[in-house]
Amino acid sequence: MSPLNEQQLTQIRDDRKEQIKKAALTVFARHGIAGTKMSMIAAEAGISQGLFYRYYSSKDSLFTALVQELMEEAGKEIAYIAQIPGTPVEQIKALTQGMLDDDNKHAFMLIQQARKTDDVPEEVKQALEQHSPKVLIDQLVPIFIKGQQAGEFSAGDPRELLSWYFNIINSLIMQEQEYEEYGFPSVDILMRIITK
Repeated sequence: MSPLNEQQLTQIRDDRKEQIKKAALTVFARHGIAGTKMSMIAAEAGISQGLFYRYYSSKDSLFTALVQELMEEAGKEIAYIAQIPGTPVEQIKALTQGMLDDDNKHAFMLIQQARKTDDVPEEVKQALEQHSPKVLIDQLVPIFIKGQQAGEFSAGDPRELLSWYFNIINSLIMQEQEYEEYGFPSVDILMRIITK
């Protein structure tokens, strides 16, 4: 068996780092930063705690990296929504579907956990402030106003309606385990909150 070349070693390191981040996302989303131990992340990733330290110096550094990455992705996704073809309702519906996608739920849970916790690293506070709900909603207001003018969305203050809408979705995401009997509401049902 020949030794691994530098490209293969880099790929292995990158894959391992992604494995740790994915595990950390799940654990942080469920337990918050205060309730998460490095051993929990290592167990979720299926690695030793010692191996964890080869990639991240601390739980805080990993949490910070995750929040910063997620907030940047959220900003890009919001900006992208305005570019996709379709009516304003279709654009907001696409955003909602993305939020509720099983691959994204933990990201939204982690962000909500970070927003509710006072004891987070300073870099996390800065990322959350830079991509606050107000900033993100402000980017959606033009789409919503266009939809109101087309008669698709309910009348009222766009910021207020969007804020309520996304607060409801975030609350549902945070309580997802409580919907076992009837399942999570469909996107169509949720869209009735803001459409005519």
